[in-house]
Amino acid sequence: MEVLADLLELQVGVVTRSQAMERGLTSYDIRRLVRRRELTVVHRGVYVNHTGQLTWLQRAWAATLALAPAALSHSSAIRAADGPGRRADERLIHVAVERNRNVAAPAGVSLHRMLGFADRVQWNCSPPRVRIEEALVDVAARSKSDFAAIEVLADALQSRRTTTDRLLTAIAGRTRVARRSFLEGVLDDLAQGTCSVLEHGYLTRVERPHGLAVPRRQVRASARGPVYRDVEYRAQRLVVELDGRLFHDNAGARDHDLDRDLDAAVDGLFSVRLGWGQVFARPCATAHRIGRLLHARGWSGPVKTCPECAYAVD
Repeated sequence: MEVLADLLELQVGVVTRSQAMERGLTSYDIRRLVRRRELTVVHRGVYVNHTGQLTWLQRAWAATLALAPAALSHSSAIRAADGPGRRADERLIHVAVERNRNVAAPAGVSLHRMLGFADRVQWNCSPPRVRIEEALVDVAARSKSDFAAIEVLADALQSRRTTTDRLLTAIAGRTRVARRSFLEGVLDDLAQGTCSVLEHGYLTRVERPHGLAVPRRQVRASARGPVYRDVEYRAQRLVVELDGRLFHDNAGARDHDLDRDLDAAVDGLFSVRLGWGQVFARPCATAHRIGRLLHARGWSGPVKTCPECAYAVD
């Protein structure tokens, strides 16, 4: 095993049959090490140097080596980039290979064929992994909901693992991406602090399907400067501010929001602030709550129950 010592250290105890034979071991030597339980089979032609449960990193190494040349992709690439401080419950190891390869995924591995694979991989990482931007786009595009996609991107940006420009470049470099327009719009929002995607979501997911009163939009709010209210129900003296930022990057941004709310109060308006969760994750519940606010302030129209509502109108 001494001839494999440096390789086992690099690959956290995982080694392939071909690697061992390149170091001078024979088929007989490998079988003997397996009999003596100095090596344990993980996948065909892939071994680990103990008999206990594998760590996540050992599983990741075993998956990429079993399909080599291969690299961690999707959520597995993100987890590897996060390092030991961040953890996620991930039973499958996601691995990418070149698109035209005819290989089968071993047990516990989800295989993804990728066009332009070699250029999207960081080969110097241990184990090799798809670049973080590519992995984030893959996960966001495959998310179960728009809000889940937003969470993926916003979390990465907040933790400074990447930038909006890099993510937009990754999207632009692909011929096909699910949710392309939506993801590009969200990234523009996060980069510029604007709320266009969120405003559109409020209109199409909250307001229109539930028959809420028709408000005015982007109403000039103050003589102190070019400040605009996102949604204003003038007759009901109600303002809805749509906060498109998943996080406040400085105290000044938060202070600006508080000033807008204060200006609304000075003008005799009641102001509520909604974010991505209320609009994209819980639009029906949000619509009924806004409806109650409108009713309390004089609106007599009905709040409709849309096909996605989980409960009837009170």
